[in-house]
Amino acid sequence: MMKFSLRKDDSSAISVLCLGAHSDDIEIGCGATLMQLSRCNPEAKFCWVVLSAKGVRKTEAREAARLFTAPCESTVLLNEFRDGYLPYEGDKVKDFFEDLKSRVEPDIIFTHWRGDAHQDHRLINQLTWNTFRNHTILEYEIPKFDGDLGRPNTFIPLEEWAFRKKVENLSAIFESQRSKPWFDSATFLGLMRLRGMESNAASGYAEAFYTRKLLIDVFTAK
Repeated sequence: MMKFSLRKDDSSAISVLCLGAHSDDIEIGCGATLMQLSRCNPEAKFCWVVLSAKGVRKTEAREAARLFTAPCESTVLLNEFRDGYLPYEGDKVKDFFEDLKSRVEPDIIFTHWRGDAHQDHRLINQLTWNTFRNHTILEYEIPKFDGDLGRPNTFIPLEEWAFRKKVENLSAIFESQRSKPWFDSATFLGLMRLRGMESNAASGYAEAFYTRKLLIDVFTAK
């Protein structure tokens, strides 16, 4: 299994776009990866986008963006589209993505998996690919009651501090979600442990992604 590092050829900072339909999506799907990326690339610039974040969920989203991207610079864009109804406001969501395209030029994008059972998640995935057609896109997974987990093809091994801090942050930040029976450390650690086993991660834990298209430019003469 070959390993690749996220580095730019020039000295400019890496630009990372994180897209989530709801306030805890990004954190559940790729929170540990983002913390490791931030620690290894302290000059990275993040754009953190949540489409449905109202009331306390907006407060939670802002706090999560701060904790999961520290010490990097981050721009947080929060919208108030109705939870569960994003496809029915598709024209407005599409307009937002068109505006976003003019504001960011990301080196890597984290977004929902196209096979996700939640309709809001699938729409965000579709618009990600419609809008950013020449970018590196990693689609993250979110465990849920629907039982829609698939077979991801990209893995990021996690250091112990990162997967434990992810679970700690999820519990501390998202008080509004604690009553849900699936929202607990056993769920989050269990999925990361499974993906760590599949990828033979040194720590035993990993986050997994779906990569639809990837350009590997390692054989170009300098």
